[in-house]
Amino acid sequence: MKGKQNATGWAFLLPAIILICAFSLYPMISALITSFQTGTGVNIKFAGLSNYIRCFKDDVFIQSLKNCAFYLIIQVPVMLIIALVLASILNNPKLKFRGFFRTAIFLPCATSLVAYAIIFRSLFATDGFINMIALKLGIINHAYNFLSNPTSAKIIIIIALIWRWTGYNMVFYLAGLQNIEYSVYEAAKIDGASAFQTFFKITVPLLKPTILMTAIMSTNGTLQLFDESMNLTKGGPGNASITMSHYIYNMSFKGVPNFGYTSAMSFIILIMVAILAFVQMKVGDERD
Repeated sequence: MKGKQNATGWAFLLPAIILICAFSLYPMISALITSFQTGTGVNIKFAGLSNYIRCFKDDVFIQSLKNCAFYLIIQVPVMLIIALVLASILNNPKLKFRGFFRTAIFLPCATSLVAYAIIFRSLFATDGFINMIALKLGIINHAYNFLSNPTSAKIIIIIALIWRWTGYNMVFYLAGLQNIEYSVYEAAKIDGASAFQTFFKITVPLLKPTILMTAIMSTNGTLQLFDESMNLTKGGPGNASITMSHYIYNMSFKGVPNFGYTSAMSFIILIMVAILAFVQMKVGDERD
């Protein structure tokens, strides 16, 4: 009977195993092998670590790496803090229209990546809504081209990311808060704890596993950022806002493809994600 149960279990798992191996494991192994090769077509030859060495001599790749680090350092903490604050507010059972506010904040996450990037591009255009409001309020004297300035282009990407993904992380925090008895907050209120003390002494410590998970996911997503750079700023001006994934796309599908070099860049991103995830888990793990 036990043998039949094991066989039945493996029979159910087999389709998923085949799909994972065919569409995930095999491409990863193939990409790893390709990262040690150079050339195209029949002229492919072994290149050792030359592709990896080339990455750190490539000014555009270094720029894309700095850009991703800039987005990561600013956008991820701000987004997670806002998401946590919103989740704490919307978890209050006495708040009216909680369902409406939760849905409204989460809706940007359901927006198409291309559509929302185009909307933000039009908002910050020289004849866009932001310039029109700023001109009417007298904040600026003439239309400002946000997308032509390296700093403002990066800031627009950060604003777009916060707008889209805050609600996504808020849902995780709301789910975590549902497991915390509201009587804990009522007891803290009776003891005279302020909202500030309640937030940092009760909410944050009890949500630490969820915060760690969202931090890892957000870090992973930011290092692999593509759509915003591609559709919002086109990586410009002059590669000032380009991301690593965008640069990999350009090297793979624009001009003469160099899959060996782009595979090496992809594995560098993988290593960075793994290291940062490991560090975050070690920092967040308080077990002895």
